[in-house]
Amino acid sequence: MALRSTLARFLRSTLNSCQQNRAQSVAILGAPFSKGQKRGGVEHGPKAIRDAGLVERLANHKNPVHDLGDLSFPYLEKDDSFINVTSPRTVGRANQVVSEAVSKAVEAGHTTILLGGDHSLAIGSVKGHAQQRPDLCLIWVDAHADINTPETSPSGNLHGQPVAFMLTELKDKIPDIPGFSWMKPFLTAKDVVYIGLRDVDPGEHVILKDLGIQSFSMRDIDKLGIQKVMEVTLDHLLARKKRPIHLSFDIDAFDPSLAPATGTPVNGGLTYREGIYITEEIHNTGLLSVMDLVEVNPMLGANPEAVEATASLAVDVITSSLGQTREGALAILQ
Repeated sequence: MALRSTLARFLRSTLNSCQQNRAQSVAILGAPFSKGQKRGGVEHGPKAIRDAGLVERLANHKNPVHDLGDLSFPYLEKDDSFINVTSPRTVGRANQVVSEAVSKAVEAGHTTILLGGDHSLAIGSVKGHAQQRPDLCLIWVDAHADINTPETSPSGNLHGQPVAFMLTELKDKIPDIPGFSWMKPFLTAKDVVYIGLRDVDPGEHVILKDLGIQSFSMRDIDKLGIQKVMEVTLDHLLARKKRPIHLSFDIDAFDPSLAPATGTPVNGGLTYREGIYITEEIHNTGLLSVMDLVEVNPMLGANPEAVEATASLAVDVITSSLGQTREGALAILQ
């Protein structure tokens, strides 16, 4: 087992060297959307992240950076619930827009950054990515598993269900929801790893256990340390085959003391260093292809400082995933 782990790390390091020698442009897509949940304000997340200096921080990135602006989403005046799923047609159509945009960006050769918006947008983001790179794997960094089905969801909010839409093992658990006729499952349980879980619904616990999905709660991180968590994560996903990584990062993975301006904060989250270590290690693989950064909600900050702290943390996470440390950015500015 130790030899296998060492070999896997060697292969990742070798591949990383090759990847970094190949120019890769970065595309930024804003997704100002909030209908996957009921709290207003998360649609302003993309602007808050840009205002916190994202484009400026990436301006000195070694490869070209293209801000493609914000996507436009159709909103329906009448969008009745289906079973207990709220705004299904609006969320479905928005995700179709996201899917097409991400697919085009990946096809054009960009490492793509999607700025949310709520986490329901990952349905379209990961689907669009998979249209170009069907061999992708998914790292989901979040306080929540977001793997409820319409039947198990306590709230009906689609931002708590995106992973369930993606998994072939759950296809019989997802009914024909209006707005989602375009969406078919495309990942298996072994393609996904969770990091940072600490608020998982009872139905989600059952799904995670039954499908044997690799997941790390905050207790696991306390016990093992973030270095070991990332070693196991990358060995699990990449040891047999090097493939593109989709990183879906909910800002509420962090402790609320660091990211207070978000809709569903949960105490006991990631520290700053733990969160940045995750993105550093993903960058070091050379395999990051698409990243979602979601659930920054400027309207839920207690004051401007809370909003700025949350948005600035989002910038640090994104730039770190692209290989730019905060220290490196300060050195460039000096």
